[in-house]
Amino acid sequence: MTKRVELVFDFVSPNAYLIWWPLRELCDRHEAELHVIPAFLGGMHKLTGNAPPMIRDAEVKGKNAYSMLEMNRFIAKHGLTRWKMHPQFPFNSILLQRMLFAACEDGRGVQFAEGLLRPIWEEGLDIASPQAVGAAVSAAGFDAADLFERAQTDAVKQGLVANTDAVVARGAFGIPTMWVGDEMFFGKERLGQIEDLLARG
Repeated sequence: MTKRVELVFDFVSPNAYLIWWPLRELCDRHEAELHVIPAFLGGMHKLTGNAPPMIRDAEVKGKNAYSMLEMNRFIAKHGLTRWKMHPQFPFNSILLQRMLFAACEDGRGVQFAEGLLRPIWEEGLDIASPQAVGAAVSAAGFDAADLFERAQTDAVKQGLVANTDAVVARGAFGIPTMWVGDEMFFGKERLGQIEDLLARG
């Protein structure tokens, strides 16, 4: 049986970028398939009562500063030094997520995610500009007009809602959430645990 890692994904999450290449490399080492599940992080938070750490932990002395320290350690360990905080963060990712859902329907979700992560989190892509987003989508090898059109259909809109509901029903409350079989892992710090599990199987 082919090994498979499922990744709950929303472009708005900095951790979606930070985990992407280390997880891809891990999957390659263990000949595992990476499967992207588009979900709307704002919807996940609403369903679970969760909130972004910078908001949730704002009143906890020292916690956000320590989280930033750990993020910088992760960035250094994995050589992700081109990452920078997006100037529009937290941006509305709903259109991007719907386009990703459509790309997943075509079996190209991994390619779409990978093609947009660098423009967003390294180059500060203007998320509010359809022209800028369309250019980035085209540069990634996709038909931007087709994905824009499909993103407005009820089928894609409802599909993204259903995905969001489904991952929450499975226990997800934030990003990155990953599954290997029935085993759930949350956070980029769990890569070692995932690797141990893949190595056994």
